[in-house]
Amino acid sequence: MTTTQHDKQWQALTAHWQELADLGGIGSLLGWDQSTFLPAGAAEGRSRQQSLLAGLRHARATDAEYGKQLDAAAGRSDLSPEQARMVAVARQDFEKATRLPAALVRDLSGHLGQSYSAWTEARPAGDFGRMVPYLEKTLDLSLQAASYFPEFADPMDYYINESDEGMTAEQVGQVFAELRGALVPLADAVIAAGAPRTDFLARGFDQNKQLAFGERVIRDYGYDFTRGRQDLTHHPFMTRLGGHDVRITTRVKENDPTEALYSTLHEAGHALYEQGIASEYLDTPLGGGVSAGVHESQSRLWENLVGRSRAFWAAYFGDWRDTFPEQLRDVTEEEMHRAVNTVSRSLIRTDADELTYNLHVITRFELERNLLSGKLAVRDLNDAWHAAYEQNLGLRAPSDTDGALQDVHWYFGTIGGAFQGYTLGNVLSAQFYAAAEAANPGLEADIARKDFSRLRSWLTENVYRHGRLYTPSDLVERATGQALSAAPYLKYLREKYGALYGV
Repeated sequence: MTTTQHDKQWQALTAHWQELADLGGIGSLLGWDQSTFLPAGAAEGRSRQQSLLAGLRHARATDAEYGKQLDAAAGRSDLSPEQARMVAVARQDFEKATRLPAALVRDLSGHLGQSYSAWTEARPAGDFGRMVPYLEKTLDLSLQAASYFPEFADPMDYYINESDEGMTAEQVGQVFAELRGALVPLADAVIAAGAPRTDFLARGFDQNKQLAFGERVIRDYGYDFTRGRQDLTHHPFMTRLGGHDVRITTRVKENDPTEALYSTLHEAGHALYEQGIASEYLDTPLGGGVSAGVHESQSRLWENLVGRSRAFWAAYFGDWRDTFPEQLRDVTEEEMHRAVNTVSRSLIRTDADELTYNLHVITRFELERNLLSGKLAVRDLNDAWHAAYEQNLGLRAPSDTDGALQDVHWYFGTIGGAFQGYTLGNVLSAQFYAAAEAANPGLEADIARKDFSRLRSWLTENVYRHGRLYTPSDLVERATGQALSAAPYLKYLREKYGALYGV
């Protein structure tokens, strides 16, 4: 094949990748609109649109001619390592897509659109019963999808590998067991030490001022508002609508300003990752985060290791008090820092502190496994939820709203592999931060000056810019010098809460 033929072949591939990226972006746009501004009466029509688009994208992703182009490109010796990886990842994605029947892809997309719309009404009404038939169909479709990958004897392994490539349910369970064994006694000791003052958080904080403050902070972090925006939603999320369009959402409680602030910081962490991917990888198979765990590590790093640090409040407490002078008239910087690091057993995962958060994830992980294995029927999920919370956290939700209706994941996506990434992300957040600190001593002093440039630059160079260039495990080892390890995370938690609570 001549050089000109090679060039044409590569141009055809990149054009196909751009088309797939654009179709994916349009799908994300429909989902973003559904979660932010879609009128309630438009849900059925939106579901049809999503189903149609999913079918169109699946057809392009499984096109036979595209498969031939990938086969031809895989045999070339003139590709750069980055181009060869693009082809390898694309081939992997192609093979996965071709196994799934187009009808199943359309049915799943259309059904999940309807399920999400129903959930937005069922959750505030506390009506889990309304969601049972939707969830039963979601479970059936999830099992159908997994059945096309018989190399995974356990459907949970299929879904975990989809979101955290290379991990299995057994490996995740081992990490969870280590964390449970270490964190339960630490949380018990901290709780027994007594709660800090938090009364001032319920004094009523203006919504617009909350949003403006959070946006000011993430501008300092480096979130680029020329390539993104923030809006309100039921359940905060980040989404990429195009190569240079990375949006975030948050939610506000007037009697708890930490809800909007930390949701904003969390989703901005996801967005910094997406905005930091090398421009040459956008609209190619490498143009996204490499795994759920690595992605979540960035949201948790910017939310917790930075945003809940003593240095953060040294930098921002003056601005915070200037924004809400009446509410914070008798509050000190130290009290604010301790308040946002309160440890308590709670019902809501997204509101949970760092020590108990993983118990929420473990609960969901175990329920998912039981649903996929057939040990738990959907109609019994809410009762199982309450029983698990009583066992793991010593609490029972007063209504379905804070029970099995709490998270959107099962109502907007497949069942399986939806939650383990949160805890893997917690573990990796500390591992990445420790490596960044080792390479850039004095990061805490930077944070206290609102200077995030060294931290963001290290993360961009070692994590963000690579997209899917490396596998998750390779990326972690290249960035930190070791495989995924809970040791830095447990060290961080013990030191932080030991200093705060004297335990």
